[in-house]
Amino acid sequence: MNMEYRQLGGSGLKVPALSFGTGTFGGAGELFSAWGSTDAREATRLVDICLEAGLNMFDSADVYSSGLAEEILGQAIKGRRAAVLISTKATFRAGEGPNDVGSSRYHLIRAVEASLRRLGTDYIDLFQLHGFDALTPVEETLGTLDDLIRAGKIRYIGCSNFSGWHLMKSLAVSEKYGFARHVAHQIYYSLIGRDYEWELMPLGVDQKVGAVVWSPLGWGRLTGKIRHGAPPSEQSRLSSKASANAGPKVSEEHLFKVVDALDALAAETGKTVPQIALNWLLQRPTVASIIIGARNEDQLRQNLGAVGWNLTAEQVAKLDAASETPPIYPYWHQLGFVELNPPPVPRSKS
Repeated sequence: MNMEYRQLGGSGLKVPALSFGTGTFGGAGELFSAWGSTDAREATRLVDICLEAGLNMFDSADVYSSGLAEEILGQAIKGRRAAVLISTKATFRAGEGPNDVGSSRYHLIRAVEASLRRLGTDYIDLFQLHGFDALTPVEETLGTLDDLIRAGKIRYIGCSNFSGWHLMKSLAVSEKYGFARHVAHQIYYSLIGRDYEWELMPLGVDQKVGAVVWSPLGWGRLTGKIRHGAPPSEQSRLSSKASANAGPKVSEEHLFKVVDALDALAAETGKTVPQIALNWLLQRPTVASIIIGARNEDQLRQNLGAVGWNLTAEQVAKLDAASETPPIYPYWHQLGFVELNPPPVPRSKS
């Protein structure tokens, strides 16, 4: 299998088209236990398989199983740090104190130092703000991240789950003060969740911010296991009340319309439903890397099969049409004037 490597936004860093998410490592708490409970031995085997396939970027966060995911990742890559790229995140609450949350100088420095200890490394390749902190001045946040880059503790910065104005304001502050710029935006994007295309994708194209996609299978809905009238299995993250409530809401009518299109293409191509859903994403503008997860070796190998081939333009168009949803304002208005404001991905006329 030949892994494709892509430029991460406007940076010089090349990342694999698929990266591995460590949300399944540890399994502490209701939310993360629904994702998986991979231990260090299993994680090491999964990392072995990833590296054999050319997948060398591993994504984590300080809140994943309360830091245990980072610890397990650190053990799994021990002795081969130079062969991997580590991506992790902080901003969400990571303790009981009033300053154990947010993107303040106080919290970010403590968060980065704690992640470094858990990961067993002295630098993080890509550090991302896990969410926007509206209470901390953007200048303070970006100045802190710039200091951490100059100190050699992080190499590149990104954000996650930002609104368009959050990201654009941050880029403007970086431009004004000469701070490092966000080169990545870790975002939710899938065939049943295409909101990213409306504002964040055009912004990514214009400002050269690469998309790192989380939950590309729509919170487990596009694994090929969900069918008309069939409830999710007990092992599915959707069977957990906490997980289901945290995931995106999708009507059954829309979901099954997309699933039916995926099933038809699976029969046509001989690929699996998840492989087709992932391959569709790999052909979208701005997408630098898609984070895949796996509870076990079989799931991982199946997801790795999303690279090395491409859906045809006609097959992509079928999925586009099946997954189309009505835009909200002002995007429906802008579509009436595409001569002035063409979207990165043309919308179907259906």
